[in-house]
Amino acid sequence: MIELRLAETDDELELWRSMRTALVPNERTASVAELRAGENFLLLAYRGAELAGSGSASKSDTGGGAVFPRVLPEHRRRGIGTALLRRLASHAAACGYDEVGSLVDDEGSLAFAERFGFDETGRQIEQVRAVADEPWPAVPDAIEVISVAERPELLPRLYHELALQAFEDMPTPRKVEITLERWESEWLNWPEATFFALAGDEIVGMAGLLRDDDQPDRAENALTAVRRDRRGKGLARVLKETAIAWASRHGIREIYTWTQTGNEDMRAVNERLGYVTRDISISVRRRLPL
Repeated sequence: MIELRLAETDDELELWRSMRTALVPNERTASVAELRAGENFLLLAYRGAELAGSGSASKSDTGGGAVFPRVLPEHRRRGIGTALLRRLASHAAACGYDEVGSLVDDEGSLAFAERFGFDETGRQIEQVRAVADEPWPAVPDAIEVISVAERPELLPRLYHELALQAFEDMPTPRKVEITLERWESEWLNWPEATFFALAGDEIVGMAGLLRDDDQPDRAENALTAVRRDRRGKGLARVLKETAIAWASRHGIREIYTWTQTGNEDMRAVNERLGYVTRDISISVRRRLPL
């Protein structure tokens, strides 16, 4: 028998986190506090007495809803994924979303999504870099690179003058829409490891890291952005090298990042910095109701 339970208490949220960590081991999982702060609908799936999977539904960064049904390999092909997807999609529809998107990581999962009418809309490429003893980069003349921790009062300007421009330019099916509050809490969780470039009083670029408390020797690249009129001059590389050098001195041994199909320029920057491709996820989307 399949049973779906809402994850609400701290113990249930920790259980949900453990399932996601097991099913998506290469990515950081939000903390209980982060899960509570977000607008997340979280499910635990049981097959009899065994915990077999989990799922989440939330607002997508690119509009509509996002649904992620996940099932442990030994429990697949028994209807659990279908039950999760239908419940998550129903919740998304009840929230007023007209369509939902998701990510799938293998051909079997893609076939499952296509069976329910999802179409591929793009690909997400994960690149990873081992961190050793890394040098600090040479910073161009007239540029100052400082951390957000040193100038926290500039956070609103970072968002309005740089992040919003970067969101507009992302090659996604729909425009990325992130509020200032959500950007600060979810996209910028490590001020000491987030750096921005100043040209006089002008903010012209940023890059940094996201902390992973479950695996403190690993970090994810945060948003890397350079103002349009400053692109193509090596500033993104300098900022990412700064983050890598900082990581080297703070016990980080691996950095990973995701780029979308259409963002080949950033992927090329990463490759020149020593990143290699580790995984590819397929973006899928369909109209609601399911």
